[in-house]
Parts: sequence; C-alpha cells; structure tokens
Amino acid sequence: MGKKKVVEKGLDTAEGRAEKTPDVVAGIGRKKAEPRGRIEKGRIYIRSSYNNTTVTATDEKGDVIAWSTAGSMGFAGPKKATPFAASKVIAAIIEKTDKTGPKKVDLYISGIGPGRDSAVRSLAAQGFEIESIRDITPIAHNGPKPRKVRRT
Repeated sequence: MGKKKVVEKGLDTAEGRAEKTPDVVAGIGRKKAEPRGRIEKGRIYIRSSYNNTTVTATDEKGDVIAWSTAGSMGFAGPKKATPFAASKVIAAIIEKTDKTGPKKVDLYISGIGPGRDSAVRSLAAQGFEIESIRDITPIAHNGPKPRKVRRT
C-alpha cells in the first residue's frame, strides 16, 4: 500500500498548475462558528462528591456552555470538597456565563458531598431564577445478591 496522491484544488495560473491561496486553504474542512445569542433558560448540573465539586452549565438541549471544578480553581486535596470551594466554583461559572446567560435555570444535583448545599445557596444569592431543583443521585434499590449459605 503506497502513499495516496492528494489533489489540491486552487486557482489555475497562466502556467497551468494549481496554486494554493490562503482563502481556499483556510476554508477547507472548517465549519464557521455561528454567533450565539443570549440564552434565556438553561440547566446547571452540580456534582458534589467527597473529593471534588463539579458544576456544568448547559442550555435546554444539553449543549455545554461552561464548566468548572474545584480542582481547576486551585484547590488541592481535601480542600476541594469544602463548601467554600463549591461557592468559588459557582462564582467562576457566573463569570463565564455572564454575557450569554442563562438566568432561568433548572438545577440537577448529584452526589452527597459537603459542597452541595453551599453551591445551591450561592447560586440563588447571585440572582439566578431557580425554577426547579432535582436530585439525580443514584440510589441502590435492593443491593447485591446475598452470599450463598455456608455448608456444614
């Protein structure tokens, strides 16, 4: 299997060969980003564990607008799971979504970490209109299969 010959399209010159132009090369294979308008309603997912707090802001379809974690804010070790770190993560999300929105949000909270309540409180204190709060923490409903009875 040899190398495949790639034919490049361009403008023909007087000599009859193709010449690369910046306009033609830059436009190949790239999709132009559409300007985003203001997003009115969205979702905020808060995942709080014993080790970290993650906050993701999305629009109604689920496309991510901004995200942040306590670890990315500079907290390390056990300080990542504190309520103070969770409030700083919310402040970073607000700074990222300040111009594009959303202001009306549905909260989806997962996990049982200590930063969960302070994240919701700081989100409400920053002027977000919270329409609903859903707890999506997975819950075991019957547990694993019990062990076999020991034979004597």
